[in-house]
Amino acid sequence: MTKVKAYGAKTATSPLTLIEIDRKDPVADDVKLEILYCGVCHSDLHTARNEWKNTQYPSVPGHEVVGKVVAVGNKVTKFKVGDFAGVGCMVDSCGKCGSCHDGEEQYCDNGFTGTYNGPVFGGENTFGGYSKSITVKESFVFKIKHSEKELASVAPLLCAGITLYSPLKHWQVGPGKKVGIVGLGGLGHMGVKIASAMGAHVVLFTTSKNKMQDGLKFGAKEVCISSDEKEFAKYVGQLDFIVNTVAMPHNLDAFLNLLKKDSTMALVGAPADPHPSTQVFSLIFKRRSLAGSLIGGTTETQEMLDFCAKHKIVSDIEIIKMDYINTAYDRMLKSDVKYRFVIDMKSFS
Repeated sequence: MTKVKAYGAKTATSPLTLIEIDRKDPVADDVKLEILYCGVCHSDLHTARNEWKNTQYPSVPGHEVVGKVVAVGNKVTKFKVGDFAGVGCMVDSCGKCGSCHDGEEQYCDNGFTGTYNGPVFGGENTFGGYSKSITVKESFVFKIKHSEKELASVAPLLCAGITLYSPLKHWQVGPGKKVGIVGLGGLGHMGVKIASAMGAHVVLFTTSKNKMQDGLKFGAKEVCISSDEKEFAKYVGQLDFIVNTVAMPHNLDAFLNLLKKDSTMALVGAPADPHPSTQVFSLIFKRRSLAGSLIGGTTETQEMLDFCAKHKIVSDIEIIKMDYINTAYDRMLKSDVKYRFVIDMKSFS
């Protein structure tokens, strides 16, 4: 084990501060990264503040990690020292169940191991990317084909990017499909970019008039201010698919009614409190479906990174220093970021 510097929360109410954590030294199939950049996800805040009631402390968040390979185990074949690489939301899974065999480790029957906060169903704590380095088994490390100058903007793809890519691919979004993206934040802006690159006609739904031009710039063909009832009503029964990224409780029925017959709305935002109850009539009259989607597996994550490199897709970011993280959390709660904070680890002394 090696002691490394990290930023973490010691309790649900304490600010994140400088701490030391143990990192394992790489063994046969491990890759050790010097962390260069780490994106700031809303899940980081939920976990640090124990809003999902399952946090282990000390909590070191961060699962949008980009770094440089500084050591590899003797069985590693895909990476060498000096390569740029990424780590996302998972660092392990059982490797034996049907989901793992399908490359969908995020649905591991025995619970994947999170990059931070340990295994989903309980177990030894793990520490995330708000730190100087991380050591992860090769199968959970990803190749990055973007240019070196884009690395900071690539970091959010490891969570925000795959969180949107996975449902868009699963529900076969592409040319001829009219797709709604609800919310233009860290997740939503990636959804607009990716769905547009897939060839879909993208309709962005936002409550913020000042985000309309950004939505169009990212690739939306139409932008609807969802609080405008007359404008919103124009889309009833018009959409083939919706990805709802909003992480606050809200009326799902209103958006379900925008779907055509036999169409689906997938939820990817994870509020700390439940949404209001959905009326069954929003579903049964058009045989609509309400679904959820969770990040993506290792195969799909690499596919997403390659897709984004091919289509020149990165996240729109604001780079911050490590000691700004508590202010960044407060700003994130106010939606005061366009559209993802990314920590520059060079600022971390």
